[in-house]
Order: sequence, then structure tokens, then C-alpha cells
Amino acid sequence: GETCAQATRRIRLHRASCWLVETDAPVAEVAARVGYPSAQSFTRAFGETYGMAPGKFRKRGDLRAPYPAFKKGTPLMFPIEITTAPRRRMAGVPHIGPYLEIGAAFQKIASVFSARNLWPHARGMAGIYFDDPSLVAPDKLRSGAGILVDADFAIPDVLEEMHLPGGRLAVMHFKGPYAGLPAAYEHLFGQWLPGSGEEPRDAPSFEVYLNDPTDTAPDDLLTDVCIPIV
Repeated sequence: GETCAQATRRIRLHRASCWLVETDAPVAEVAARVGYPSAQSFTRAFGETYGMAPGKFRKRGDLRAPYPAFKKGTPLMFPIEITTAPRRRMAGVPHIGPYLEIGAAFQKIASVFSARNLWPHARGMAGIYFDDPSLVAPDKLRSGAGILVDADFAIPDVLEEMHLPGGRLAVMHFKGPYAGLPAAYEHLFGQWLPGSGEEPRDAPSFEVYLNDPTDTAPDDLLTDVCIPIV
């Protein structure tokens, strides 16, 4: 049978699914209507039940609960660990548009570092991603491509100073082509996060690239996918 608490949760989330599809109310407002204290806790509960984020469910426009993309008990695709990291500084180039097209921004940074002989100051490469692709149109997604640098590095005027969030992070150690990263995020948010007991923080996700795509086979590329958590 179903406990009273389980029935209450099911009814609340069903009401939320109806409001998501039938109204334009913001996700935070829908969360409050059904009694969740924050959009983060609502997103976690909704994802655990419906297998996708509220924004993606709204975009799908179908009240039928989808078959979850991941089920509890499915082995993790790649190792995930909880770690604590300092806030990191990088010289960056902003990008507006589909995340998989951020390569042009990285090329601009590389050309600046090469022209000014700045590579000895590079401490790695990273990308920061500010928007949820299930909520924001592809041509409006905001991100930033960057090279990690020390605190005393003088960032050239043609680049921008950016920072990767510090604090507690859930880090997936992903191996494979960059085109496979969207599936990694689906795994993190669709399976791992709902079952982990962790809450996502109100901070952008980011990726740290551990080897060079210009001299590494796509299947051997290593990326740390980092989700700030409470």
C-alpha cells in the first residue's frame, strides 16, 4: 500500500505537473503552490518522480508521466565524488548560444594566449554554464570559456575575469567525447542527485577539461563535470 505521506507527495506533484503544462507560472511559484520551501527541493522531488526537471517536463507539454531515463539501482556511468574546492579564477570569453558551440570561444582564448606568449601562466581550461537548457532557448544559453590562472595574473583587456564556484561540489569524472556531456548531466540530475540526499546550490555548473582535444582521441577525453551543492 501507499502511506499517507506518499499519497500526499504524489498528489502534490501531480498538481504541480498540471500547473507546469497548463500555466506559465514560474517554477518557483509552482513549487510554493504545492508546499515546497524552495525551487531546488521541488526540482529534486519532481525529477525523482518524473525522471526530468520541471522545465523540461513543461517544454514536453504532455501530462503523462514519462518512463524515467534512469532507475534507482542502475550502475553509475562514471565515478561521482563529493569534494570541496576553492573558488577559482580564470581568464575567459563569454558565449551566448548552444553549449556545444562554445568551441569558438575557446579558440579565441587560445589565440590570445598564443599571440602574447601567456601559456606558461595557464593552470588548466574550464567552461562555466549559467542556464538550464530545459528552461532557456538554445540561442540564449549563457556560458563562458576560460583558462584557469593565478590570483596575481594580469588578465588581458580582450578577455574577461570569471570565477568557478568554490565550496562543496559533486564531481563526475567523465571520459569520452564532449558530445556525450549532455547525457552525463541527465545522469547527474535525473538519477544521482535525487537519490543522493544532496541539494543543488544556486550556482552555475562547470566543467574542467583535463586533457587537450587537439592531441587526444575523442574517446579518451577526460572532463570533470562539477555541480555545486549545499
